[in-house]
This record gives sequence, structure tokens and C-alpha cells, in this order.
Amino acid sequence: MTQAPVRILGIDPGSRSTGFGVIDLYGREAVYVASGCIKTIPKDELAGRIGIIVHHIGEIIDTYQPVQAAVEKVFVNVNPAATLMLGQARGAAVAALVLRDLPVYEYTALQVKQAVVGKGKAAKEQVQHMVVEMLKLSGTPQEDAADGLAVALTHALRYKTLSGQKSALNIKRGRLQSLS
Repeated sequence: MTQAPVRILGIDPGSRSTGFGVIDLYGREAVYVASGCIKTIPKDELAGRIGIIVHHIGEIIDTYQPVQAAVEKVFVNVNPAATLMLGQARGAAVAALVLRDLPVYEYTALQVKQAVVGKGKAAKEQVQHMVVEMLKLSGTPQEDAADGLAVALTHALRYKTLSGQKSALNIKRGRLQSLS
């Protein structure tokens, strides 16, 4: 009897562009479902941007029906105003997930890069490349969408460990070896 996949929604929050990625985890294999970006209108007030993020994450949940969600944690930026705006966008994303009764897991950018690329100081292009390789995509997703997928993949790598079982995917020295 085959087990139903675990559908994971990964979110890379941003006040102007929030990336998302949806994957299915079939045992040791992660399979691409969808990805994209929630774009807000730059001239809108913060409340309007937050409303757009909450609304669209709700639509994504309704459309793809994930059972778990992972969100990238906010890092402290040199610009306090930018950090505050990012934190508010992240809070909106988390609130949208919680309102839909999804369990939410959080990962730092360092953890995401370490899990997907194998080094915490990886460039955005390296993350995009590894997302394409890991999910066997035919094209390269936009940066924020790739980051959302990377967050989902990070959770997939840790999923079985979180549930008290052996790791879902083959990891050697912090780097994914194979998905099949």
C-alpha cells in the first residue's frame, strides 16, 4: 500500500515579493507541484501589502491543500526599517497559515542554504540551481519562487526527523545526495 504524499508549502516572505513553493514528499522523493510570487504594489501602505499577502496565501492554501508549511525566519538587516517591514510581511504570512490551521515550521536563511546547497553562505543563483536539480525542473524559477521551494525542500529534508523517524532524504555532510 502506498502512502499518501506529504504536501509542503514553503514561503520566503517579503514586503514587495513573497515567494512560495509547493512540493509533495513521497517517502524519499520530493516532487514539484507549484511555485510563484505574491507581488504587492510598492506604493501601497503597509496595511495594504499585508492584506495582499494574507489573501493570496489563503488562495494558495485553498488551491494546493498543503498539510504543512515552512517559513523563512527574518534576519536582522543593517536597515532597521527594512527589517521591520520584512518582519511584518513574515508575520502576515504566518498569520495566514495559522488561520488555516497549518502547522508552521521556521528555518533561517542559513539553514535553508545549508540544507539545499551544502553551505550557509551560498549565493541566490546557487540556491536556484540546486532547486532545479533537486526537483528535476525543466526551467529555472524566479529567485523568490526558488527561495520558497528551497524552504519547502529544507522542511522535507527535516520532516521525518521531526516526526521521530529516519531522515526523509539522503543527506551526507549537510548536503542532499539523491532524491530517488
